Amino acid sequence: MAGRTERTGGTKPKRTVDGGGAGGRPVSGNWTPTERERGSHRGEPTRVGQRSQSRAAAARRRRGRIVAVLGLVLALALAGGVAYAAMRYFDKPEPIPDYTAGTPGPEVVVRLAPGETADELSQTLAQQDVVKSSAAFYEAAVANSAMSNLQPGYYVVPTRIPADEAVSTLAAPESRVGQVVLSEGRQLHDSRDVNTSAIKEGIYRKISAASCIGPAGQQECVSYDDLNAAGASDDLNSLCVPSWAVDGVRAVPDRDRQLEGLIASGRWDFDPTATPTEILCQLVRDATTQYEKAGLLDPAKEGDLSPYQMLTAASLVEREALPGDFHKVARVILNRLAVGQPLQFDSTVNYALDTTEVATTDADRATRTPWNTYAMSGLPATPIAAPSIGAIEAVANPEPGNWLYFVTVDQQGTTVFTDSYDEHLRNIDQAMGSGILDSGR
Repeated sequence: MAGRTERTGGTKPKRTVDGGGAGGRPVSGNWTPTERERGSHRGEPTRVGQRSQSRAAAARRRRGRIVAVLGLVLALALAGGVAYAAMRYFDKPEPIPDYTAGTPGPEVVVRLAPGETADELSQTLAQQDVVKSSAAFYEAAVANSAMSNLQPGYYVVPTRIPADEAVSTLAAPESRVGQVVLSEGRQLHDSRDVNTSAIKEGIYRKISAASCIGPAGQQECVSYDDLNAAGASDDLNSLCVPSWAVDGVRAVPDRDRQLEGLIASGRWDFDPTATPTEILCQLVRDATTQYEKAGLLDPAKEGDLSPYQMLTAASLVEREALPGDFHKVARVILNRLAVGQPLQFDSTVNYALDTTEVATTDADRATRTPWNTYAMSGLPATPIAAPSIGAIEAVANPEPGNWLYFVTVDQQGTTVFTDSYDEHLRNIDQAMGSGILDSGR
């Protein structure tokens, strides 16, 4: 058939290409088709309408994918927002429990112990129903700078009050209770100045006043008489009398005076809601700690005094001299005890009389009492006052010297010392000339 090559006998005909020369060239080796040959093998051309439709379909597919992705992103964002809002709603912290302002409950006494933290105090206040929660008080305390000035001690506060009100109440000076300040040389009982008739309140009176709690006009106090009765108890253990003082205290001839000297001078805190015995026990225990820190239990360097005798001698130093002369007066005491000479201190005469005066009368000095060192040798039966730490240290470390006598010669407190009795008599004349030895009795 014209224009057609037929296969005969299964023989593949040779393919020829018009190469511009006779016979053409065989298809073999590294053949590279000509432009015409490449063209002869292309497919049928795409019609213009068909191509436009394909492009539109592809664009629609791309837009669909973009919309799907954006929808997914939006859905995820919406879901995340809902989840976050739910988390904020369900996981937000509960409000800290706190009382609201209103009518408070009854007052209670709260103790702030030395070294106690705000967190520990907040728990105490919550336990005593002062505040509704420890967390509320802690937050209020941290926010109030006045809390940094709060000192250890006892405070009276209402119950069931807002935390910030509890903080401000504690910081108010009038909330402090159960604090007593005892000056050096103060006695257990009241004493009267002979010349002015002024009453010097004793330690028991001071404690009674410091024990008062409650609103004005309705205060409750531990009475002077109750404290005196408790202090006279035979149960020395309940009064916390230290072991080194037990023998001396049991030998005291007047039970009302048996705690003399065992309550130290200084600023002390006690629980005003405690019983009289508990209050005295706390003060005696605190004084014992202070005395022992001052070296009262150290072996006496001179005089072979027991701790209780050292305390007694220190009380004489306190009542007989100004601090600048403590060590010299301590030396006079030890020198006189060493030779068996009566101490002859006017302070020991006044003690038994519950009156105070530099001078004493002949009749007073002649009256025999367990404390009158004009009428007896040795130390008085008990300390005659609360000695200072300086007086105790003076007895433990007296100034070297041979003095046996001393006398205050003027109103300024000038005291002269000597080991000569004749010189001492001349010093007494000087003192009498100044009027300091005039008696008001």
